[in-house]
Amino acid sequence: MRKKKLYLVEHGLVKLGHLSSHQLKLKKIFERIQQLIDIHEPKEMAVEAPFFGKNVQSMLKLGRAQGVTIAAAMTKNVEVSEYAPKRIKQSVTGSGNASKEQVAAMIEKILDTKIEQATFDSTDAIAAAICHYYQSTSVLGKITKKGGWKGFINDNPDRVK
Repeated sequence: MRKKKLYLVEHGLVKLGHLSSHQLKLKKIFERIQQLIDIHEPKEMAVEAPFFGKNVQSMLKLGRAQGVTIAAAMTKNVEVSEYAPKRIKQSVTGSGNASKEQVAAMIEKILDTKIEQATFDSTDAIAAAICHYYQSTSVLGKITKKGGWKGFINDNPDRVK
């Protein structure tokens, strides 16, 4: 963030098609996340929470990928926050039922940048980051993150009348 304006530092995709096993794909995800952490030194990371779908195998693979992503961050002492897909969409577009195209269009508007078609799938991660920013900078986001109203009051005694 530069002077209260969000900007995109980096985005892209991790290509996994050339890897022969699911375990090698998970290893690649873990290593790439750790590389990005080493390069950019974030203090926090946002991920999309697991969701329920009809294809159990796809859900299992996605859950494992989310798990190694979280583990990669935790081993580097990066705080991880998870957000439901609907909450991410609502945070970025105003609607929890927004399409992928609507989310991408709003990301381009919010960040004043163009997302190329080749990296279109990276919009899910960008949207999670934007959602996390909004949640962590709003009073309501801080209330829910810091143990409810009691935690907020303890952290902000000057704001109580």
